[in-house]
Amino acid sequence: MFKHYTMNQVVLPLDLEIKLQENDIAYTVHELVESIPDEAFAGFLRQTGRPAYHPRMMMKVILCAYSQSVFSGRKIEALLKDSIRMMWLAQGHEPSYRTINRFRVHPEVEKLLRECFVQFRSQLVEEKLIDEEAIFIDGTKIEASANKFTFVWRKSTEKYHSKLVEKSNQMYDELLENEIIPEIERENLEELSVEEMKNIVGNLDKKVEEYDKQIEASEVGSERKQLRSERKAPKQS
Repeated sequence: MFKHYTMNQVVLPLDLEIKLQENDIAYTVHELVESIPDEAFAGFLRQTGRPAYHPRMMMKVILCAYSQSVFSGRKIEALLKDSIRMMWLAQGHEPSYRTINRFRVHPEVEKLLRECFVQFRSQLVEEKLIDEEAIFIDGTKIEASANKFTFVWRKSTEKYHSKLVEKSNQMYDELLENEIIPEIERENLEELSVEEMKNIVGNLDKKVEEYDKQIEASEVGSERKQLRSERKAPKQS
């Protein structure tokens, strides 16, 4: 079961839509994700427990963020609070950066995001809306030609030129390696529990105590000086 998510309700999100430009990148991302068949999301459906955020909504906000060269989960979360296009795509939902990052690393999502990126980028190159060497999907260029661009989901990428698909996959790999994964890893490292923090502090204190004992036991001036220098590292950690 998913949390309620619809783009047809007459509430606040509709007011946000009025504020969007007709050629806003949000509409293109919306059409892209809405064109994905329902069966692609079947694996995300929960029968028990709390309703999950709808995967279409999550896909939209992530892809839209990527089109703005935003790859940090924290920054995507922030955009959901102050970006009109992101608030409209999310329809008022505000998943945390933890939820966004967990969603992104789900095996099925990884495949879908790659498929979206490859198909989206391949079609943009074919339409000459981005350069063949462009790694980022430039939202501004799409907006400039939005009235000429309609995304059509294809069951396979075989309809695109093989070299174009290969290049798009290569670009996505570079994006993963250089932008997306480092951000997720960095944010995961920040997610230390209080207990983990106490353990780290405790280990550092023990290390400092060991150096103190070695300094007291040493009678060689140069050795004591070296030990004091080494003791600074755990103190500054």
